[in-house]
Amino acid sequence: MPNEPSNAAPTPSAAISAIVPARNEEPSIAACIKSLARQPEIAEILVVNDQSTDKTAEIVRGLMASIPNLRLLETQGVPAGWVGKNYAVSLGAKEAKNPWLLFTDADAEHEPGAAARALQVAQETSAALVSFSPEQVLGKWYEKALIPFIFCRLARKFSYDAVNDPSSPDAAANGQFLLIRRGPYDAVGGHASVAAEVLEDVALARRIKSAGYRLAFQSGKGIVRVRMYRSFASMWEGWTKNLYKLIGGTPKDVFREMDSTFPWIVLLVLLLGIKFPFALFAGVWLLIFRQINYGSELTRNQFPFSLILYYVPAVALYAGVLWASYRRYARGKVEWKGREYPVQAPGTLK
Repeated sequence: MPNEPSNAAPTPSAAISAIVPARNEEPSIAACIKSLARQPEIAEILVVNDQSTDKTAEIVRGLMASIPNLRLLETQGVPAGWVGKNYAVSLGAKEAKNPWLLFTDADAEHEPGAAARALQVAQETSAALVSFSPEQVLGKWYEKALIPFIFCRLARKFSYDAVNDPSSPDAAANGQFLLIRRGPYDAVGGHASVAAEVLEDVALARRIKSAGYRLAFQSGKGIVRVRMYRSFASMWEGWTKNLYKLIGGTPKDVFREMDSTFPWIVLLVLLLGIKFPFALFAGVWLLIFRQINYGSELTRNQFPFSLILYYVPAVALYAGVLWASYRRYARGKVEWKGREYPVQAPGTLK
């Protein structure tokens, strides 16, 4: 079958070790591994099972017979001062034997030629770190509402041009596809240097760039795709863990985001419409105008224009998860996949 991974040994040009942290990834791990196995540039696939309680490890073992360059590693708990994912990928990096390390999530599916494209970008740009922001697979209504809205907001903060400009201090990467040369990775201390970071991908990119290496951050449309969350609860937990830090990590950043994204004037005009019918008419047109502007932003970020239909729930969900993320950091801890991690409390929002 054309979609099945080959039993052939890696080609001599294979230069990449793929490292996949996996904690309870039963629904997606097989598709991820098979997509990596179809990349001739990947010499080995190291799946690091992080104490999964589902069939993740069993599925990986079942694939090892048909994918000879696939290995399964096991964590034995998480040491103090580490985030679980960071510790898992650090174990994979220690075992890796190749000059390029590809860190990718278990829910990522890599299109044919993805690894070759990443190496090509590295060669063309002289980048030590290449990262693609994956194409987002959106299933439920809440995914279609919240995820594109967040990515549009983040595109304003982490523009590809600024990140890729060596003279700019801006740095970013997406841990769902992060390819890095072994030498620079070791030179900055690898994942041990960002052991406690919840946003380890951005933190690692900052260390790489501040050490004088180049970054190449690009859209991953047609290269890698991800369905990040398969339930509302996991989506809420995931963005609660990440969003506060992504938008800047200070209470002032939260205030600015709330002020710039929530349609306060539209809401006020609509409320005036209860007493003045013309205000209701004007409020509706203002809302439509906001939706059309959002549609333009969606298309610039390679999402369907039709997702403007989710604008109102998108704004509501974004405001809710941003506030929840701030409150988590204010309490000094975040949760992810059954574990709690201490974070620096940001103080009080004023």
